[in-house]
Amino acid sequence: MLRDDALKGKTIIVTGGGTGLGKSISRYLLQLGANVTICSRRQSVIDETAQELMQETGGKVLAVQCDVRNPSEIENVIAQTIEKFGKVDGLLNNSAGNFISPTERLSYKAFDTIVDIVLRGTYYFTLAIGKYWIDNKIPGVVLNISTTYATTGSGYVVPSAVAKGGALIMTKSLAGEWGKYGIRLNAIAPGPFPTKGAWDRLFPEPLMKMMDPVSRIPLKRVGEHGELANLAAFLLSDYSGFITGETITIDGGEVLMAGEFSHLENVTSEQWDDIEQSIKQANRASKKE
Repeated sequence: MLRDDALKGKTIIVTGGGTGLGKSISRYLLQLGANVTICSRRQSVIDETAQELMQETGGKVLAVQCDVRNPSEIENVIAQTIEKFGKVDGLLNNSAGNFISPTERLSYKAFDTIVDIVLRGTYYFTLAIGKYWIDNKIPGVVLNISTTYATTGSGYVVPSAVAKGGALIMTKSLAGEWGKYGIRLNAIAPGPFPTKGAWDRLFPEPLMKMMDPVSRIPLKRVGEHGELANLAAFLLSDYSGFITGETITIDGGEVLMAGEFSHLENVTSEQWDDIEQSIKQANRASKKE
């Protein structure tokens, strides 16, 4: 969609950039000429991704370990990025955690874990980068990866809905407050874009046997990573310079069918036991990667 040099000279931080959608978006940002810092909790994963992306694109990637729930680690990412690339122009808040479960089955810790990563991590990083931009009189752009149920709500993913809803309101609020500094904030609300790990926690094998998520999408297919990367790159570029405080849905029309996880009402208690075991196996496999 954009010229090959559309992001030349720009430096963008991507949280959760080592795998999945974050990795796919980072690849496209590099292809468009940006410098990219990717951060995640697992240094080995982001080191491997950084090498792979640099070899593929010829671009420059900095990999910095970071738990977005820790402000000092966030500030270290920003400081290392400035030291290597001179400044920061954009932030993609992509780090997330989610899994399906009846809410009454959740422990307090399970609820906290999702909210802390998705909401606390988003506002910590946004606040840190905003202070840097304002203090240095640098116009910047924040792009948050949201979800369609951040506005509609959805059962069975309540911690994620709470966290994404809070982050979405923050996006709109700061777009109004920080516009005077030349800072823009927008969000993307993706539908189903399959990724290893996250997809297994949202659509574990027992659930896939019961229902086909594609059947609920008017376009009758899931999203392709390149489609989301195109939209993200546009919203991080100067071509979207008059867009702020907006959320763009990219879901093949799924939200029009109402309640992304409402179909889970028919899952029995025994089936939930099988689903939980499948999610735990996906989590163990993810930690080994």
